[in-house]
Amino acid sequence: MTTQYDQGLAALAQRLRADDPDRWAMAMLAAPPARPRLLTLYALNAELARTALSARDPLLAGMRVQWWVDRLAALRDAPPPPHELLSPLWSAWGAGAAAFAPLAEARLHDADREPFASPEAVVAYADATGAALMAHAAQALGAADGPALRAQGRGAALVAWLRARPALQELGLGLARPDPGFVQSLAKAASAAFAQATAARRTIPRSAAPALYPGAAIRPALRAAAAGTDSAAPSEFARRAALARLALTGRWWL
Repeated sequence: MTTQYDQGLAALAQRLRADDPDRWAMAMLAAPPARPRLLTLYALNAELARTALSARDPLLAGMRVQWWVDRLAALRDAPPPPHELLSPLWSAWGAGAAAFAPLAEARLHDADREPFASPEAVVAYADATGAALMAHAAQALGAADGPALRAQGRGAALVAWLRARPALQELGLGLARPDPGFVQSLAKAASAAFAQATAARRTIPRSAAPALYPGAAIRPALRAAAAGTDSAAPSEFARRAALARLALTGRWWL
């Protein structure tokens, strides 16, 4: 018998598949008992990113993001009123979902539409968003939090940011001074993070592999950024091939 929770989770999965097909695939590669946790976490991440850019007025966008900060923090004390995302999130994570409030808080930067003044500021943002998200997901799949998770998350988040940089510049969320040297320093930081994660890969259980997937065509993106240039998004063929390799081998490291 299909429950209301099952229906809500299926609706979230369908939306996630359209909004973030890679993370939807990552959730589907996880062990079935863990899928609700990944689906709800990734759906939350997509909603937070969307909410931060949902209004041209930074004040209004910030208020909408703050609503999520407050609602997530409140999960520490009680389940939420019926809600299409918060209710499945609570069912999957319980009071532990309150730990996701910092993911929402980090998106206040996006709502403010402020460019980054330095590469170090981009790295801090990557740590608070993509790296933290990856750590939560990997822990849901049996990995212990630690430097390897954070490093893999930093590398993946930085590459995603570098690929999105042209669009982010138009939104006022890129670099305050789009200096090629800044881009090159971010590529160096991403490469160092991936190397750290690769060196510590034996500390990560195979069950966590789906959560640590960094995306397709990472090396070409790093080479382009190291040259101070932008890289194109991977082709659909490259995306599918990379996900198939992950499914077959469990290799998440570079």
